[in-house]
Amino acid sequence: MKHLFLIFIGGGFGSVLRYAIAKALNQSVSTFPFGTLLVNVLGSFIIGLLMSYFAKNELISENYSSLLAIGFCGGFTTFSSFAYENQILLKSGDFTSFALYSIGSIVLGFLAVFAGMYCVKFI
Repeated sequence: MKHLFLIFIGGGFGSVLRYAIAKALNQSVSTFPFGTLLVNVLGSFIIGLLMSYFAKNELISENYSSLLAIGFCGGFTTFSSFAYENQILLKSGDFTSFALYSIGSIVLGFLAVFAGMYCVKFI
């Protein structure tokens, strides 16, 4: 139960920060979603920093991971998890899974967005 609470708290902070950054930059710069791009790249950077720091200093615990990696980064952006998992696949030399996961995530993600938009026409 403690881990669910930590994920909840971290996710809340990450989500609010993502909203604020994306809203500020997406509305003020141009039609290109710079805020969203920044959040995705920053989230990937943060999860890379966190997980590497925890591993290097032998600080990996479910509490840290639940609050910061799963909660905050997951709430801030799911792209961070996607990037980190692809890094693991590349590091392990599993290029086939890397390609399938990357291409599949992008293609299926776009298809899901379009499918959702299509379904709304019938509601």
